[in-house]
Amino acid sequence: MEELLAAGAPIVAHWVAERQTAPTLLAFGTEEQRRWFLPRIAAGECWFSLGMSEPDAGSDLASVRTAATKVDGGWVLNGTKIWTSAAHLNHFFVVLCRTSPSDDRHGGLSQLIVDLHAPGLKVSPIHYLDGGHHFNEVVFHRRVRARRPGAGRRRLRLAPGDLGAGLRALRPGPLPVRVRAARRLRPRGAPAERASAPEFGVTFDDTARAAVGRASAKLWTIRQLSLAVARSLERGAAPAVEAALVKDIGTLYEQEVVEVLRHVAGQEIDPGGPGLFERLLAEAVQTAPSFTLRGGTTEVLRSIAAKGLTGAGR
Repeated sequence: MEELLAAGAPIVAHWVAERQTAPTLLAFGTEEQRRWFLPRIAAGECWFSLGMSEPDAGSDLASVRTAATKVDGGWVLNGTKIWTSAAHLNHFFVVLCRTSPSDDRHGGLSQLIVDLHAPGLKVSPIHYLDGGHHFNEVVFHRRVRARRPGAGRRRLRLAPGDLGAGLRALRPGPLPVRVRAARRLRPRGAPAERASAPEFGVTFDDTARAAVGRASAKLWTIRQLSLAVARSLERGAAPAVEAALVKDIGTLYEQEVVEVLRHVAGQEIDPGGPGLFERLLAEAVQTAPSFTLRGGTTEVLRSIAAKGLTGAGR
């Protein structure tokens, strides 16, 4: 992913499939699912969205109301998913829903693989203020065929640890990819080695280089923390607390670095300006408030960490 970003290659299409769906299928899917999905995902030909959030259930995924009932030949799903990234472009999405009654709000939940082009689905765009389109609302209004990864083997149970390690672990905290995306704003080359970045239309004095240097040092630290979480996952551990803490640190950094660069620029931000730096900075300023919401809000992540550190979640 880092190499793709460095080359300016597209990454959004296979983002969820490569980082979350494929590892989930490797761990819990049936052999049939693995043989069908994994080669297509590896080839970049099969793209996934996540059907998690709902109008009344954002980061509190234990509050989902979408229900699925098993019938001959498939499932009947009823409910609505919202903020479903790229559902208008992708092929499938993994839907978190209730498949059995439970007195425990964290129980009775499963993940189903649903074809986004199946009859019975309605995908409606949620436009940004500037007219852009990334998010969608997905409504189930009649029978939808679905597959459950690992049916009969293990049902997803949402406990505090699982929320961090199960649904978020495959993007452990801010993976280097996400944090490094902010580097698009930084001029090529080490900041201490260059006094200006003509291709960005920005001149860096000593104060500016020091500010960018501090931001770069923080970036390197967060990258190492993210890699430590990834290595822990590779060993089979479930570092829910660590992943939550690193993501909290990383998303705050993402917002901080935008403000640092905004101060360094020392100029009015014009989204339609002629300079590349100016346009990227304007885009980042508009997007930065969402960084502490995506993939788990700061408050929920800190609750996961607090429960894990104090033992309250056991």
